[in-house]
Amino acid sequence: MLTLVGITLFTFVLLRMVPGDPARLILPENASQAEVLQMRKLLGLDEPLYTQYFLYMRDLIRADFGTSFQYSVPAIELVVERLPQTIRLSLAATALTLALAVPAGILAAVRRQTFCDFGAMLAAIFGQSIPNFWLGLMLILVFSVNLPWLPVSGASTWLHYVLPTVTLAAYLMALVARLTRSSMLEVLRQDYVRTAHAKGLAQRMVLWRHALKNAAIPIVTVVGMQIGTLLGGAVVTETIFNWPGIGKLVIEAIWRRDYPIVQAVLLLSAFVFVVINLLVDLLYSYLDPRIRFQ
Repeated sequence: MLTLVGITLFTFVLLRMVPGDPARLILPENASQAEVLQMRKLLGLDEPLYTQYFLYMRDLIRADFGTSFQYSVPAIELVVERLPQTIRLSLAATALTLALAVPAGILAAVRRQTFCDFGAMLAAIFGQSIPNFWLGLMLILVFSVNLPWLPVSGASTWLHYVLPTVTLAAYLMALVARLTRSSMLEVLRQDYVRTAHAKGLAQRMVLWRHALKNAAIPIVTVVGMQIGTLLGGAVVTETIFNWPGIGKLVIEAIWRRDYPIVQAVLLLSAFVFVVINLLVDLLYSYLDPRIRFQ
């Protein structure tokens, strides 16, 4: 709770430090000063900053996130309307990461100092080094312009998910692959793994049932934190691919100084981040029975 309150205060103050008057952005360019003052009063921006924050928190307690300056509708309605698209994109990026990065990390650990290991880690280094905006533009250039196989923007079919999913998942895949490799290398040196091999268990069973389960805690931690980050941090990817999610919505709101929308998006993203971290903590006790919550 204190985390969310701190986020509301930080977001509220930071937004009002950004240059630009929302009233002037709403009104025509030739609006008079009297009209600007009247609009500021209508938006509640003529009050002192501490009064505005008090009124904002009062409304927030009643689940009122404010009314959009530009669209004149409740800000939470716009966010909830766009949120499913961002959730789908984030889940697709997470699924791609788990499907490719975890097996790649396991393979690199099992075949250490081989071509598989070097190739996987080289790909991971590139994935962590390449900015996602550059990767997105290159994917568009190759697969939408030179090879017109995939659409550039929109979210109506599964083909629209391919390029933004790869762009959003690139860094996470690289991070998870390297982390899986290091965790697996540490676990594979343990005595219980040698014992499992000595019992004659199949390599696949030793890796998936014994080694991976014990190596999964740091992987789950990173993936859980990154899911929350993906929900709130898909701004660049959604902007590049014109994806109708909350990332693109918050960018448009920042340009228009639409404070209620920005505050609603950031607060909702923070709430999702806190909930996901709680679920990750609860998952620890399943992965490692030695962990107990008092």
